[in-house]
Amino acid sequence: MNFLTLFAIYVAVVLMCMILVCRYSGHQENPFNVLFNCIAKVIAPVTPKWLQRFSQWSLHRLFHQRNNMFIYLHILLEAAVYGEFTYEIFGFCRELDTTLTSLSVPYILLAIKTFFFYLCIKKDPGTLTKKNVPSQLHMYPYDKRLFHPGISCPTCQIIKPARSKHCRVCDRCVQRFDHHCIWVNNCIGSQNTRYFLLYLFSLCAMAGDIALLTADMLLHAVLRTGLLGASYIDEYGQTQPAGPLFVVQHLFLTFPRIVFMLGFLVFVFFLLAGYALFHFFLALVNQTSNEWYKTRGYACQHCHPTMTADPLCSTPPSHSSRFYYSRGVLRNLGEIFFPRQPVRKKDT
Repeated sequence: MNFLTLFAIYVAVVLMCMILVCRYSGHQENPFNVLFNCIAKVIAPVTPKWLQRFSQWSLHRLFHQRNNMFIYLHILLEAAVYGEFTYEIFGFCRELDTTLTSLSVPYILLAIKTFFFYLCIKKDPGTLTKKNVPSQLHMYPYDKRLFHPGISCPTCQIIKPARSKHCRVCDRCVQRFDHHCIWVNNCIGSQNTRYFLLYLFSLCAMAGDIALLTADMLLHAVLRTGLLGASYIDEYGQTQPAGPLFVVQHLFLTFPRIVFMLGFLVFVFFLLAGYALFHFFLALVNQTSNEWYKTRGYACQHCHPTMTADPLCSTPPSHSSRFYYSRGVLRNLGEIFFPRQPVRKKDT
C-alpha cells in the first residue's frame, strides 16, 4: 500500500497549498514568498550567474509579461484528458450501454467552453485611453475610500475613473478592473467579465461530467468483477476480505491512467468550482476581486506600499462600504451581462 500512502500525502500537500493560497491571497507577505526567498538564499551561492539570470528572466516572462504559454498549457491538458476519455473510457462506456447522448455531452461542453475561452482571450476588457476616458469618468461615482477623484495614472497619463486600475502585465488601464488572468492572457474587466464567468462554469461542467462518466465506468468495472465480495491472502497467509483499499489498489493497477485522470479531474473540478462561485458571489454584490482585496485593508489604489498612507485613505473601509456599488442582485447581474455604456455629458 506504499503507493496509496504516497498518493494520500500528495493529495494532502495539494489541498494544503490550496488552503494557503485562499488564506493569503492579496498579502504581500505569505508562506510561498517566504519559502521561495529562503530557497533562493540557500541555492544562490552555488548557482551559476547565467542560470540565475535565466531563471529570473523566465519567471518575469511567465508572470509579469503577456505570453501565450499558459494558453498552450491549457490546451495541452485539455487534449490529454479528452484523448484518454475518447481512447479508453468512451469504448468502456459503450460496452456498458451508456447512451450516445450522455457520451456526447462532454464534447458539447468542450465546444461551449472553447467559444467562451476564445472570447475571454480576444475581447477587449475595457481599455482606457485618452480619447475615451472623458466619457468613462462619469460611469461610476467615486466612493472616496478606494477610489478618489483627480487621481492620475503615472504610466498612461490619464485621470483614473472609479473602479479602474492599471495592469502592469498588459501596461494599460482597464475600466472596472477585476484581475489579469494568465490562462487567457488578458485582463478581466467591464467588457469581458460575463465571458469569464461563463467560461469558468462551462469548464467546471465539462470536468464534472467527464469525472462522473469515468467514475461510473470504474464502478461498473468493480461490480462486474465481483471485487466487493472477493477475498485475498495477505503476506501472513491469512484470508482477508477485499476492502475499499484493496479495490482502489486493484483499480490503480488495472486502469492507472484512468484513475489518475479521475483524480486530476476531481481536483480541478473542486478548485474551479470554488473559484467560479467566488466570482459569482462578486457578481451578485457588484464587486471586483481587486476591490474585494482592497476592502480587506491591504492597500489603497494610489498609496505606494513603501510610503506613508495618503490622508484620504487613513480611514479603513467599513463593512457597510464594502458593497458600495451594489444595486441589488438583479441589477448587479444585469451590469455584468449587459455592461454599462460610457456616459457622455450633454452639451450646454
